[in-house]
Amino acid sequence: MPQRPYVIDQMISAKAIAARIEALSHEIEVEFSDTDKLVVVGLLRGSFVFIADLVREIDLPVEVDFLEASSYGNAMESSREVRILKDLRSPIEGRDVLVVEDIVDTGHTLHHVTGLLRSRNPRRLKTIALLDKPSRREAPFRADWIGFEIPDEFVVGYGIDFAQRNRNLPFIGKVRFTEAE
Repeated sequence: MPQRPYVIDQMISAKAIAARIEALSHEIEVEFSDTDKLVVVGLLRGSFVFIADLVREIDLPVEVDFLEASSYGNAMESSREVRILKDLRSPIEGRDVLVVEDIVDTGHTLHHVTGLLRSRNPRRLKTIALLDKPSRREAPFRADWIGFEIPDEFVVGYGIDFAQRNRNLPFIGKVRFTEAE
């Protein structure tokens, strides 16, 4: 099925993202100042750029792990059914854990993932999302840290994709569909 033509309008610049990550990393350092090692769990795939930049700014001993959950596939709308496609490699019982997500939309993915991870008895479990769309919330979830609150727009860039495209953009952009020529 061919994709509808679209353009991407910049919403959040790379410079603004970098500044916000620096500020968030300081808050995380304060929260976890007593940790011997922070397990930073990236939710694949959309968080991979965010997690890379975030862990470079956090001045604490960190271990990075990944979990892949899916509720979108190649669609623009969440299916609301969360599937775990890749689980953590290491146990988190008794450990300090920071879950890193690209965007909180309906809230179903993070609600499901944090419930799963809490059942594994971490010492502390906190969450951070680069983007938050509170107007779309369906599940009772609020991340502990939010990079930017955005309106209900379909966005790409900085690791976030549309049908596996546009992850490599250094900014967050809004997808705007155009008429076919």
